[in-house]
Amino acid sequence: MKPAVFFDRDGVLNIDKGYIFQPKDFEWNEGAREAIALLSQKDYLVFVVTNQSGVARGFYSEDDIKNLHAFMQEELAKIGTQIDAFYYCPHHPDGSVPGYTRECDCRKPAPGMIEAALGDFAIDKEKTFLVGDKPTDVKAAENAGIKGYLYKQGNLKNFVEGLF
Repeated sequence: MKPAVFFDRDGVLNIDKGYIFQPKDFEWNEGAREAIALLSQKDYLVFVVTNQSGVARGFYSEDDIKNLHAFMQEELAKIGTQIDAFYYCPHHPDGSVPGYTRECDCRKPAPGMIEAALGDFAIDKEKTFLVGDKPTDVKAAENAGIKGYLYKQGNLKNFVEGLF
């Protein structure tokens, strides 16, 4: 059993510019890569849980999300770290793409993405937490039975260090 940290993506790991799906538009938040490296050094599993309603809205595809996440992994590998797994929700009840336009149990504040990781990995829930930039992120953590912390801005590594 290992402790884990769940990060929301847009607004926490990267600057939220709205519907980011191309590497050229992705910009890491200050201290984000270093926060991931720090957690890996402390033997934490690191996950991303991100609502990606742009798929349901027809702005981009699931392949675009996977490609962006692969780019993030390549960037992290340059500093000797990684994200252990990415979980995303492509659904939205107001979408326009059939198959993605619906209510689901993975869209935060629902706990589905976190619960999926809890099922996929041996995670110590007592030492596990989520960092998000919206109240719905923190609510998803609470709904999954883990701690949630609201990150506003600033150096993410410093923020994470302050949680220990």
